Amino acid sequence: MDSEFVLIPEGEFLMGSEDADARQEDNEGPVRRIGVESFEISTTTVTNQQFKQFIKETDYLTDAEALGWSYVFEGFVPKSKRRSAPTVQGAPWWLGIKGANWMKPEGLRSSIKNRMDHPVVHVSWNDAVVYCQWAECRLPTEAEWEYAARGGLEGKRFPWGDQLVPNGVHQCNVWQGKFPSLNTYEDGFAGTAPVDSYHPNGYGLYNTCGNVWEWTSDSNPTASGDLVGNNRYILKGGSYLCHHSYCNRYRVAARYFNESDTSLGNCGFRCARDLSST
Repeated sequence: MDSEFVLIPEGEFLMGSEDADARQEDNEGPVRRIGVESFEISTTTVTNQQFKQFIKETDYLTDAEALGWSYVFEGFVPKSKRRSAPTVQGAPWWLGIKGANWMKPEGLRSSIKNRMDHPVVHVSWNDAVVYCQWAECRLPTEAEWEYAARGGLEGKRFPWGDQLVPNGVHQCNVWQGKFPSLNTYEDGFAGTAPVDSYHPNGYGLYNTCGNVWEWTSDSNPTASGDLVGNNRYILKGGSYLCHHSYCNRYRVAARYFNESDTSLGNCGFRCARDLSST
């Protein structure tokens, strides 16, 4: 499937949140009015099929492939392999699995054969930037991403309103149950979902909350506000692993950051482009 882009009109919006359940260290607030120029953004995140075409034409080697391993959620790893795998401090459910990459999301014996319409994962910020250069587009800024993700709604927690599951109907792919030991996947998915699952927001964008984290072009400032030499970039949207008990970053204002060469089984991206380039 080719990327479908939609026009996001010039305008202003209230960016960030002062939600009581936001993490202080994430610096979501204060809420401030931000102006955004018109741009275009893809309605979905980049799929495995699209990324496969990029690799076919460029022979690009992703950071995870070059490293030889990537981080996979423990629930997707056989118990026999969990004890020997390195973990992330403070997040022991992330296991460093040999051979995990965009083609083999859970390791050497896994495949994307039946997930070509799912978001590509195990892509670093570096990988996303190279893809965008090939596709003649770019990553959205954090402000552009949040403005588009809100779908025209002002000050809401989600692209559809303030309730995560309005009238008992799931609107996004996040964790249900008890994290990290029990996922009931009442929303229909234990891992990633097809990129056009659920209803789009007011601008026609799919899955701006849940499914996979999405890289943006913005660096995360240091405590002093310095961006020079900073190698950490902001991600938005949350993922299928987000749960209110530990990570409620599926809210549209929520943010997270990671190093540019980091790859995980729940991180992807969508593309943006300037009007002058269309």
